[in-house]
Amino acid sequence: MATCVDLGGAKYPSELDGQNILPMEGVSLRPQFSSSPTLSVTPSPRLLAWEHEDNRALRVGDWKIVAAGKDAPWELYDLARDRVEMNNLASSEPERVERMAAQWDAWARRTKVLPRP
Repeated sequence: MATCVDLGGAKYPSELDGQNILPMEGVSLRPQFSSSPTLSVTPSPRLLAWEHEDNRALRVGDWKIVAAGKDAPWELYDLARDRVEMNNLASSEPERVERMAAQWDAWARRTKVLPRP
């Protein structure tokens, strides 16, 4: 969204028809389109969370949790060592999964992804 708003020269509204709109999250990727980008493409400590058709994921740095379906258990991957997500580390790092799942839940509540039916 941030990239589309930036490239379109648009102003993201704070309300529509008297209803408040959640603030836009994220950063524009416009700098990556130039010949001398100023935005690093290296994963940062910022979190990236998403949900689509009850599938959900969260990435923080090189760590990623993902679940295929709303009742599926979280899987955990260290993308620095396992770029193709073949080695699920959830059982060996339950505290990390719990911490990241709590971050996903907080994001989902803040952005109104929850409650899911």
